[in-house]
Amino acid sequence: MARLRALLLALAATAALLLPSADAFYLPGSYPHKYSPGEFLNVKVNSLTSIDTEIPFSYYSLPFCTPPDGVKDSAENLGELLMGDRIETSPYRFRMHANDSDVLLCRSDPLSPGAFTLMKKRIDEMYQVNLILDNLPAIRYTRKDDYFLRWTGYPVGIRVGGDYYVFNHLQFTVLVHKYEDPNVARVMGTADATDAIPASSKDTSSSKDTSSGWMVVGFEVVPCSIKHNPDDAKALKMYAKYPTKIACDPTTVSMSIKEGEPIVYTYEVAFVESDIKWPSRWDAYLKMEGAKVHWFSILNSLMVIAFLAGIVFVILLRTVRRDLTRYEELDSEAQAQMNEELSGWKLVVSDVFRAPTNPMLLCMMVGDGVQILGMAVVTILFAALGFMSPASRGTLITGMLFFYLVLGILAGYASVRVWKTIKCGDHSGWVGVSWRTACFFPGIAFLILTTLNFLLWGSQSTGAIPFSLFVVLILLWFCISVPLTLVGGFLGAKAPHIEYPVRTNQIPREIPAQKYPSWLLVLGAGTLPFGTLFIELFFIMSSIWMGRVYYVFGFLFIVMLLLVIVCAEVSLVLTYMHLCVEDWKWWWKSFFSSGSVAIYIFLYSINYLVFDLKSLSGPVSATLYLGYSLFMVIAIMLATGTVGFISSFCFIHYLFSSVKAD
Repeated sequence: MARLRALLLALAATAALLLPSADAFYLPGSYPHKYSPGEFLNVKVNSLTSIDTEIPFSYYSLPFCTPPDGVKDSAENLGELLMGDRIETSPYRFRMHANDSDVLLCRSDPLSPGAFTLMKKRIDEMYQVNLILDNLPAIRYTRKDDYFLRWTGYPVGIRVGGDYYVFNHLQFTVLVHKYEDPNVARVMGTADATDAIPASSKDTSSSKDTSSGWMVVGFEVVPCSIKHNPDDAKALKMYAKYPTKIACDPTTVSMSIKEGEPIVYTYEVAFVESDIKWPSRWDAYLKMEGAKVHWFSILNSLMVIAFLAGIVFVILLRTVRRDLTRYEELDSEAQAQMNEELSGWKLVVSDVFRAPTNPMLLCMMVGDGVQILGMAVVTILFAALGFMSPASRGTLITGMLFFYLVLGILAGYASVRVWKTIKCGDHSGWVGVSWRTACFFPGIAFLILTTLNFLLWGSQSTGAIPFSLFVVLILLWFCISVPLTLVGGFLGAKAPHIEYPVRTNQIPREIPAQKYPSWLLVLGAGTLPFGTLFIELFFIMSSIWMGRVYYVFGFLFIVMLLLVIVCAEVSLVLTYMHLCVEDWKWWWKSFFSSGSVAIYIFLYSINYLVFDLKSLSGPVSATLYLGYSLFMVIAIMLATGTVGFISSFCFIHYLFSSVKAD
């Protein structure tokens, strides 16, 4: 499915962000719309979605009623298109605060063999209809035992035995609140803060004005399957009164679909005054369950960090500092004699800064990792502060794309700076490094997404990125990201390189044979960073693939910071361990010791597919899932690997800058 969100996924008021209430994690969105009594409210439709296939389809791909003035696309942003949303107008319309019942929507044409087969297929695949009113998705409540379950949208139909039934009657409930003229501070505040603000005398005195307008604060739907007589609706026009009284009972179904027979669609609407205020109207969608689980995730990460920090403390303040102190107190002859007796990291002093194999590839990956990490930090920070709330559909993906393009300047700077350092101050070839950095990760993304897009095109899914949007994305990359990366590369070439504290011998030192393969330890190191995020990863995966709203970006920001700390500590410890066994080839190992967390995330994705998405049907759906998971883990590998590399480089530079070497 083309809803790649999230993946990757605050420095602001941390205390407010970590409150175990959903209200503290978002800003409510756009300014409230005031509806006068009797004013028309138009319902919009989004793509049909299913957690069984993860492939969205257009609402009007099924034989539903169309608006009298034709289907029109609603305003969409780039993020909505990339997520697979196709918001269009619908024939459902209400008048503010005017209840209406037994409203005829339309009588469809007799179902053709193709339409009949497609309708049955969509019912079998458990597709949901998604309606939107005043930017609020329709919500449906179902009762299970002693509690209610919340769902967005309603199913196309249901299968009972060998018969297929369609939900052709909708019972709408619109929750409204008297319009209040909130100031900017109240509208832009969080729900808890807003509710705590007492109404001023000015607000109270304006009650006469508020009675003339209403705000939509809730949108609920109850689907019913009712057997209508097609002949009764044949002569009626849209929005006419259906001749017989309609009693909606969601516990029974009676409108079975048959080839060659039409379907009659009806609806009813009731307006209910509610105490819910505008800033709190998204609470029904964002009620956080399992806050203790998020806290457990953070505490689990803190325990891992404390364990690794203890190891780092021992390495730096006891082992390294003690050895350096003893070494520095000796005279030259004693140092020479001691060098013959030394073992471990001190013996690789003349090889530790020897250039790695494939230095350009390393520079490219570090540059792209800086860009991806910067995008993740800025995006999650803005989301935690509420500027990318669920009320602003598609802004999260749009923001991620924007920040990624702009931060190309950091990618160019970091890659060329590392290149210049490896070349001991020689910046020749910086244009090639910058250009390759600008093309490396976007090229991988383009290859994966294009392959998956062909599958979506073949399925005629709305999740397929239109060709025109492909052109737009390429132009954005070529006109914004590439030039900024080259600018960053130019700045990196002009910046002074990081001088090595020791000289490198011309003849490389032979690395002693190891008892265990060093790469085995590197790959195993990824388990520690994975342990800090696997709990939060479940919520993110559920948001992407189960259609749930992910909004606890405050927790996510904290988890991401902890992940960065763990990656830095793991890479530092592994690098020191390799130096102690006289293995001076640390460049790539420091990158993959923390970047190997991506392997475990991909394995977790496969586990999630097998055990949590058991109903996912068809090879196309599984291929889409694995393709997007691969795209996600490559980005995570570059970001976490970069953290490990930078921390190891700083550690080694500090360590050997204290050694006297001729």
